[in-house]
Amino acid sequence: MAFIGEYKHSIDDKGRLAVPAKFRSDLSQHAVITRGLDKCLYVFTQPEWEQMAQKIKAMPFTNPNARSFQRLMLAGASEVELDSQGRVLVPEFLRTYAGLKKMAVIAGVYSRLEIWDEDAWNADKAKIESAPSEIAERLGELGI
Repeated sequence: MAFIGEYKHSIDDKGRLAVPAKFRSDLSQHAVITRGLDKCLYVFTQPEWEQMAQKIKAMPFTNPNARSFQRLMLAGASEVELDSQGRVLVPEFLRTYAGLKKMAVIAGVYSRLEIWDEDAWNADKAKIESAPSEIAERLGELGI
């Protein structure tokens, strides 16, 4: 299972968002949606979420940054299911966090999906596309 690609979908008045058809079988059992970094939302399959949650849980609660990250990811998490039309209901507090309006972009980033407000996605993508060499150079320091 690998999520890749970029898809644009509308959010209906009830806060439902269609999941791209190619991802539906991987999310058909249960999925977890939570606050992501960069003001987007993350969607994990249940197995991926369990791995992530175990890593977050293992962080030292005596560290204030660890506690903040635990709150961001765990307290903001919500189990979701796809409806018969392949849509997921995005909780209102998560829509507010990500600034989701009418149009959203669902980006496959291998082990998770990211849900972005279309305008925020376009701005972030433009920033990335304007300096790919600089980003690649910084990633070289991480061994990539």
